[in-house]
Amino acid sequence: MRVVIQRCKTSSVSVNNKIINKIKKGFIILVGIAKDDTDDDLNYLVRKILNLRVFDDESGVMNKSIIDIKGEILSISQFTLQANTKDGNRPSYINALSGDLSKDIYLKFNDKLNKEVPTFAGIFGEDMLVSIENDGPVTIIIDSKNK
Repeated sequence: MRVVIQRCKTSSVSVNNKIINKIKKGFIILVGIAKDDTDDDLNYLVRKILNLRVFDDESGVMNKSIIDIKGEILSISQFTLQANTKDGNRPSYINALSGDLSKDIYLKFNDKLNKEVPTFAGIFGEDMLVSIENDGPVTIIIDSKNK
């Protein structure tokens, strides 16, 4: 699994010009699931995300987690994170897990995050418009295969 995490002041996701979900301070997470991902990959990412210390403490040092600040998460499925750009100029998505299987893992991922932090999502498989007010900006990429 590959995720892009952005610290945000606010974020929202819309489908067909209708806001589906929005959050205040927290993380927007773009989630790409690969064919060979397992529960170990999912659990690793959940643990890393919940404990990632990228929010400022009282001294202005990035030393607090999303749990510490009582933040929220907006999780967006994004198979294009599994793009292979090694050959040619057109990305290959052969490594991305197919729809229904990917959706199950994505929903499980969101459920695990939601046990600790309010977690909201877009609509899996839909064409979404994501609005992000980046805070920092702080952007972190984590790939569960690079533990």
